[in-house]
Amino acid sequence: MDFASSPISLLPPLLALGLAIITRRVLLSLGAGIVIGGFLLSDNSFSGAASYIFNTVYSVFIEDGSINSWNMSIVGFLLLLGMMTALLTLSGGTRAFALWAQARVKSKRGSKLLAAFLGVFIFIDDYFNSIAVGAVARPVTDRFYVSRAKLAYILDSTAAPMCVLTPASSWGAYIMTIIGGILVSHNMTEYSALGAYVRLIPMNFYAVFALLMVFTVAWFKIDVGAMRRHEIEASQGRGFDNENSSQDAQHDDELDIEQSPNGSVLDLILPIITLIVATVLAMMYTGGLALADDGQSFTVLRAFENTDVGTSLIYGGVIGLVVALATVWRQRLPLLSVSRALWVGAKSMFGAILILLFAWSIGSVIGDMKTGAYLSSMAQQANINAGWLPVILFLLAGMMAFSTGTSWGTFGIMLPIAGDLAGATDLTLMLPMLGAVLAGSVFGDHCSPISDTTILSSTGARCNHMDHVTTQLPYAVSVALISCVGFITLGMTTSTMLSFAAASVAFVLVCLVLSMLSRTRLENQKI
Repeated sequence: MDFASSPISLLPPLLALGLAIITRRVLLSLGAGIVIGGFLLSDNSFSGAASYIFNTVYSVFIEDGSINSWNMSIVGFLLLLGMMTALLTLSGGTRAFALWAQARVKSKRGSKLLAAFLGVFIFIDDYFNSIAVGAVARPVTDRFYVSRAKLAYILDSTAAPMCVLTPASSWGAYIMTIIGGILVSHNMTEYSALGAYVRLIPMNFYAVFALLMVFTVAWFKIDVGAMRRHEIEASQGRGFDNENSSQDAQHDDELDIEQSPNGSVLDLILPIITLIVATVLAMMYTGGLALADDGQSFTVLRAFENTDVGTSLIYGGVIGLVVALATVWRQRLPLLSVSRALWVGAKSMFGAILILLFAWSIGSVIGDMKTGAYLSSMAQQANINAGWLPVILFLLAGMMAFSTGTSWGTFGIMLPIAGDLAGATDLTLMLPMLGAVLAGSVFGDHCSPISDTTILSSTGARCNHMDHVTTQLPYAVSVALISCVGFITLGMTTSTMLSFAAASVAFVLVCLVLSMLSRTRLENQKI
């Protein structure tokens, strides 16, 4: 059956979307989409469906008779990253950095900027970002009466946006894996998965301008909506839990790992810098080997375009983990504590790995069902200009991520759809559509009260969860409006530079409006 011309091709993704919204259980929803797709693609045969699903899942691990090195290297990197995160907690590096910062930050603005800069620096994983930066920055921001809601906003708006913009992160590895499959399925060989990822960075308007909004809010003290009330209460010494405020992060509540009291600032900084530098050097090394095999001369740009990302991430992860191990061995911490931390860290990534495996599988199903081809035919029949598709995908991805509370699940479902839709309409819009899905997923995740990163940001700041949701919403929606301007311009012109300029103008205007609202409410309260 030719599903490209049948509405049945929508059933697997719609079932996954619908179940995700109703049940808020991403794995169940993705699994149901895979199963129904297997039945449809095997003419409703139980044995055929079982065979198809088995082969689809098998291809995640084994490809062309050998181990799928790309997929398995990504899984390996996530495990290494989880173990390294746990060791950074065990070494007491976050606690030491918090004490160091308290002695050097001298103003309220400085304490907010410290939290924002740390959120940008600690980008290897959003979970680690929210918990670690919260533990480091909270004593400092409390000292200068910055509300816990403001700290939670800073944590949330630097964690996911920074991770989604950085190739050397758990998010980057996951996204590149999906994008790599999309490029192969559409025979797009003009750039690699990493090359496409880098080109998507300036198109991810929500992530870029969410980061810029954080620094603007921190510097100019833009407090709108419920955030104004929380900042006023904080300035009066209210809204702080004295017991929590007096803690100096002796225990990590999320990973349940006791922190060493003998840690140093280097115990936090050195492993992270090593991970970044080692990964970049490994990318240049593997890219250089590929260039040498093809008889091409070495340049940094060519090396990055031809690098083996999965292998490079493994190299970087192993070296970073070794340095993190050195920080705990230096303190002669018990072997049992180190072993337990490694296990807890690896276990913390199991959920992400499961989502990844299901996302790979449903991506294959959506491709085989030709869902994108059917959606494009619907768009053409409805006389929808292809230029509107990026902003439409941005809003759809935002709705899904808001309903499900997960960016990763939204990536897994929406990226393949966007890729097929671009392939069936206009390949020049492939990257704009993929960028729109990435941006929309982070936007919806930010606004969702059931999002892991939203919950962890509340936890890291020791802030009431719904207070964080309500205070962050005006800023998130404002950045979403800016992103819509960018995606409309990008879809109509396909010019990254022009669309980024349009979004930048919108950003300035929105900040001016928010600043005026903030000042007006302050004056009214003074009266």
